[in-house]
Amino acid sequence: MDIHEYQAKELLTRYGVQIPRGDIAYSPEQATYRANELGGSRWVVKAQIHSGARGKAGGIRICNNDTEVATAAEAMLGRRLVTHQTGIRGRLVSRLYVEEGVEIAQELYLGIVLDRKAERVAIVASGFGGMEIEEIAAREPDSIIRVTVDPGAGMQRFQAREIAFGLGLDTSLIGKATETLLACYRVFRDYDASMLEINPLVVTIDGRLLALDAKMSFDENALFRRPEISELRDKSQEDPRETFASDRGLSYVGLDGKIGCIINGAGLAMATMDMIKMAGGEPANFLDIGGGATPERVAKSFRAVLADKNVEAILVNIFAGINRCDWVAEGVVKAIREVRIKLPLVVRLAGTNVIEGRRILAESGENVLVADTLSEAADRVVEAWRANGLKKVS
Repeated sequence: MDIHEYQAKELLTRYGVQIPRGDIAYSPEQATYRANELGGSRWVVKAQIHSGARGKAGGIRICNNDTEVATAAEAMLGRRLVTHQTGIRGRLVSRLYVEEGVEIAQELYLGIVLDRKAERVAIVASGFGGMEIEEIAAREPDSIIRVTVDPGAGMQRFQAREIAFGLGLDTSLIGKATETLLACYRVFRDYDASMLEINPLVVTIDGRLLALDAKMSFDENALFRRPEISELRDKSQEDPRETFASDRGLSYVGLDGKIGCIINGAGLAMATMDMIKMAGGEPANFLDIGGGATPERVAKSFRAVLADKNVEAILVNIFAGINRCDWVAEGVVKAIREVRIKLPLVVRLAGTNVIEGRRILAESGENVLVADTLSEAADRVVEAWRANGLKKVS
């Protein structure tokens, strides 16, 4: 789960990380009022969306007077901001963050992520901030500092000091940088984050060390013990298909194809999507219904898939171990009758109670295409999708 910049900054300030003064605004009038409250002669108006590269897309504007603040707010609010991270749908801008302008002497990069290969928290830093880490690595690979943290001991002060010296900071700032790094690590650890990025972390002309931007993502599996983080969720920033499925306890990732997938097991789901592509189709989603798929859960999966209006055919592929094919078959029939599915539907069942599952489908009287193997299922659903498309054209 992602949160907005201003929310991440609120968490950072609890641990002593310094940020520029700022406040949230929901209208041009409120943005102007916030700027006047902050005082000064320069402000930055930032669109609050779950994406990086906002500046390149016009989502961050430097303003020098009230009129410019109002104009910037007017241009952003209610608009869908498209960046290279959002896809063509973009993200709706419904709130802004108005921040005091600061005089920057140096820009740095700081990231804290989970290194799944090393099974450690990894600190990534660079003396070159203000750009994507991929760009930094490509342009200045020697500037990248990488430190892994032992999960038992946590981040040590000597590690933070080594990073601070590696960033080329003035000696007068080493102490501040050390405290900032340790504070960021504690935020990451205490809130079960999966990613914390400050880009840029800036040194100001007057010698302050400020988090000018902040992004945070959290482990959704740990949200049950972090209710204060769950409250920060902004569903307007999420793919509505994924939100629909997530609220019903389903593992779903939306894609851009036309063939909906209902599968148990992440590995089988990925293999099925590959087979659909090899057969000439494009999957519309990744959906893992998980173990113990009751008829009700299967019916919910159909509703999640059909929430995507681009879906033109559906493939159900179940290899039952913990699951039972008869449960899945009952769920398929239940979904067809309750949701009134009119799209081509291919079902492949294997494993526990497969004979009973196939009998339920056969005796249902519903229009279901049955396949014995994954390859056959992929071929049949692509053929059915194409045939259905030809019918629409004719």
